[in-house]
Amino acid sequence: MPCPALPDGFDLTDPDLLHHRVPLPEFAALRQAEPVRWIEQPHGIAGFADDGYWAVTRHADVKYVSTHPELFSSWLNTAIIRFGEHIQRDAIDAQRLILLNMDPPEHTRVRQIIQRGFTPRSIRALEERLRTRAGAIVEAARTRTGPFDFVTEVACELPLQAIAELIGIPQDDRAKIFDWSNRMISYDDPEYAITEEVGAESATELIAYAMNMAADRKQCPAKDIVSTLVAAEDEGNLGSDEFGFFVLMLAVAGNETTRNAITHGMHAFLTHPDAWDLYKRERPATAAEEIVRWATPVNSFQRTATQDTELGGRLIRKGDRVGVFYASANHDPEVFTDPDTFDITRDPNPHLGFGGGGPHYCLGKSLAVLEIDLIFNAIADAMPDLRLVGDPDRLRSAWINGVKHLQVTTS
Repeated sequence: MPCPALPDGFDLTDPDLLHHRVPLPEFAALRQAEPVRWIEQPHGIAGFADDGYWAVTRHADVKYVSTHPELFSSWLNTAIIRFGEHIQRDAIDAQRLILLNMDPPEHTRVRQIIQRGFTPRSIRALEERLRTRAGAIVEAARTRTGPFDFVTEVACELPLQAIAELIGIPQDDRAKIFDWSNRMISYDDPEYAITEEVGAESATELIAYAMNMAADRKQCPAKDIVSTLVAAEDEGNLGSDEFGFFVLMLAVAGNETTRNAITHGMHAFLTHPDAWDLYKRERPATAAEEIVRWATPVNSFQRTATQDTELGGRLIRKGDRVGVFYASANHDPEVFTDPDTFDITRDPNPHLGFGGGGPHYCLGKSLAVLEIDLIFNAIADAMPDLRLVGDPDRLRSAWINGVKHLQVTTS
């Protein structure tokens, strides 16, 4: 039976929708009445030569799609659920070189190499340097007079600096990475007036920058992660082009997502003062995971069916696109008690903010959790009386739950 809460033409990937809100009421109605639902679109509007996609909204079904890559491919149409309608197919296919858009066995090969940079030892080695940087970022913001933009002054800084520390990007170049990554994902937002061509040019510039880094390390290896990943291709390391696409993925998966988790987390704290008071008193280790669940910076990704298959009582045909909606899964009452409550003591917390499991589970989860812990500890120490000045200015996007600006003040 069709879900009564969705009017004709309602599209969960409409960038105007996420510009204003995450559609949690519609997700709740879908989970209850039609958890796997065909969403019709005007032909080709998402950049694909089809007429829509299947929306998967229950936690269990999102996990099933995520953990069965033999049935649901990332490679066929990439993981991005909606491009601009004027994108060319060759531009979509070019994105298959990014780990996010690969399937096993190629995904397995590349991931096994890349995960050398995300071992517990590697993350622990960064902790004290990032703690110092988090303190410096917050202290610089604290000394500002009057309102300031939390996104640019606080939230974006630590993820950028973590990437710089992880792969040896000079700190002076971090603004370039911020600018390139913003341009790559902001083609739907009129504030930035960025065309898909400009976004593609930014991606090219970032890849070229990373490839030059890789070439330098091959000539003169150093004791850093770049050398570990690229210095000896014949021993199972990354080629220069593969490293370039790895850095491009980091710029989005490791920068944009963590920045938005921190921003949404700060907004949640400041609109839930009891939670902020609890955090300042007790600093629960469970807070970072709840911030990610609450924020769910990536609202959705997609897969493409490799064969006819059944999911949630619906027949999905080979070649159909399938949208997995993490924000809906993270509010599934079958899994979470009081899912609409921001509970920083929530434990267990099997959220899907880092993916639904399977081969594409977030490689950088430990680093992201560390960054979130460090920045909020620093804020609680140095700016305990931070308060909101205005509502968040949300990003217009088809799949990123983003905030461009959040005005706050310490005065």
